Amino acid sequence: MPASKIFRTVRPYISALAVMIVIGMLVFTIYFTELGLQWVTFLTGVLIASILALVSRSSRAEWIITRRTAQLRSLKDKLDQETQLRNNADTQYQQTLTRLQQTEQAFARLIPHQLLSLLERDSIVDVKLGDQVERKLTIMFSDIRHFTSLSESMTPQENFTFLNSYLNQIEPVIGMHRGIIDKYMGDAIMALFTQGADDAVSGAIHMIEKLDEYNAGRARAGYMPIQIGFGLNTGLVMIGTVGGTNRMESTVIGDAVNLTSRIEEATKTYHIPLLISQNTLYDLANPAKYDIRFLDRIRVKGKTQPLSIYEVFDNDPIKIRDSKRVTKSKFEEAIAHYHMGEVPRAMELLAECLEITPKDVPARIYMARCEEYLASGQHHTTGELNNHLEWREEFQIGIEEIDAAHKLLFGKINELISILTQGNYQPVRDTFAYIASHHMMSENDEEELMRQYNYPFFDTHLQEHKRFIDNFMALKEEADEGSCELSYLSFRVQLLLFDWFTGHIAKTDRHLGRYLQQIMQMPAPAQNLYGITQH
Repeated sequence: MPASKIFRTVRPYISALAVMIVIGMLVFTIYFTELGLQWVTFLTGVLIASILALVSRSSRAEWIITRRTAQLRSLKDKLDQETQLRNNADTQYQQTLTRLQQTEQAFARLIPHQLLSLLERDSIVDVKLGDQVERKLTIMFSDIRHFTSLSESMTPQENFTFLNSYLNQIEPVIGMHRGIIDKYMGDAIMALFTQGADDAVSGAIHMIEKLDEYNAGRARAGYMPIQIGFGLNTGLVMIGTVGGTNRMESTVIGDAVNLTSRIEEATKTYHIPLLISQNTLYDLANPAKYDIRFLDRIRVKGKTQPLSIYEVFDNDPIKIRDSKRVTKSKFEEAIAHYHMGEVPRAMELLAECLEITPKDVPARIYMARCEEYLASGQHHTTGELNNHLEWREEFQIGIEEIDAAHKLLFGKINELISILTQGNYQPVRDTFAYIASHHMMSENDEEELMRQYNYPFFDTHLQEHKRFIDNFMALKEEADEGSCELSYLSFRVQLLLFDWFTGHIAKTDRHLGRYLQQIMQMPAPAQNLYGITQH
């Protein structure tokens, strides 16, 4: 056995050995040593014992250090294990968090965060079947022209590659303009704009610009360019969740949605990319910011009341766009004469428009309609112009004072229509002044009711009133000045009033009526004996 190992083995016993040596030397000195040598022997033993004691103390210190070192090493090992466990837990937490974030992002592709906000939910897990909320917003429908025939020329893989590359270009633009993609329907997109019609119109214009860039890339790759159409409409809709126990989805329900789809279909008739309804036009903060002109008054499938539609031509080639700006008033006057049955005058104005803008497709379509009218008598119009309005149940909102004011306004409008057809400006001015005064008074009463009963759509309702009054007063100024042809003025007045009754009174006011009836029929809060209201 090595000496060092032997030493380490006996080292713990050295102190005891030193004591035994001292005692032994003391005994030996007393009994076995001569008297003269006793002190020498004893001191020798003490010296040996001291040396052993020092060795023992050093050994004990080393032993303590060794023991403490072992304890520290053990503690370090435990800390290392705990650190490793903590690191593993952190790693697992980060992995779980990443998976949750990925899951949330995946769900956000199905139900956007903006839609959750509309439903007043913080997370998708909070969404329940049947959640719903009512909002005024602008709806956008768009689709690719002739997509069916286009898709038939491609393989399934090519179809999906093409659609995804197209949507990848268009989808970010909607988000940039605060839009929400509600759903994809093959090549079609349905999007919602909750912050006003301006977001929707500017978004559609930007999307058409993006399409031009996309088509340039297709041309470089040897593919044919594609065309898309956009229809925009504004109104009150219900946003909510529908489905069953195992599957549900968000959806938007309302008459405004159906009208938007029909407006988008009309873009194919007129071969233009962007159409908006009267409702969207009146919701714009500043319509003059865009290139917009009246296009037609149509009766969409499934609806009894006609709808006015407007062309937005900001995306036309620069030369055509500039020419359309020059001929805008002349074009709109030509359309007015066509709808009023004054076809020869319409043809004169359309010919002047086409001379300046030969590639004005809607002008050519109207010229063809005029020729068809002269040849066969076929008149593409809704038929309500120059005829008295008939009071219908759909105009009744159920609030006596409001209905009475509307009926009085109704009668005055019919009187104005009769006067306009007579071709005399002075009675027109007088009736204009009366309608303007009466309308502002009745609207003030209506606004007071909305304020009194905390109507949730008070601001948007008030905005519609203001926009109508502004437009009506602008026409009144023209009547006062006598600055335009009376037939053209008559058309625009009737258009504004018809749109007001069919768009505002038959829809927005009826919504207000339902709200007021519900509030007024609610029982008054009970009061206890002390007069304190009990809920």
